[in-house]
Amino acid sequence: MDVQITPALAIPAAELKWHFSRSSGPGGQHVNTSDSRVELAWVIGASRALSDWQRQRLLEKLGPRLVAGALVVTAAEERSQWRNRQIAQEKLGRIIEKALAPDAPARKATKATRGSHRRRLSAKANRSATKQLRRKPGMD
Repeated sequence: MDVQITPALAIPAAELKWHFSRSSGPGGQHVNTSDSRVELAWVIGASRALSDWQRQRLLEKLGPRLVAGALVVTAAEERSQWRNRQIAQEKLGRIIEKALAPDAPARKATKATRGSHRRRLSAKANRSATKQLRRKPGMD
């Protein structure tokens, strides 16, 4: 089943590599016999679903997270392998969607207002006065 990221982008199921293993957590004796933990790997560099721009953007944004060029997502939250497969696909979709999203506009630096400057200095003076009163009186 293809993973739908956006209306214009879907990852073909043939590009996804699944690996299953035993999961920790709930399940009692059942947990020792079923491979419900899911690892989903997708090699970004070899994907035919991406444009050159999208591939470059994903490699830049997800570089530290990649394992041998592949984006790996794990899911072991549920007792069911089928449900963990769905969760892994959703996680993969969210990660890719977030990485492809445009950057937020840069913050425009502003000057502190006269009032905020006055309040800060007043608070410093009050704090200084409080500490001055706590000191032992001088010898003179």
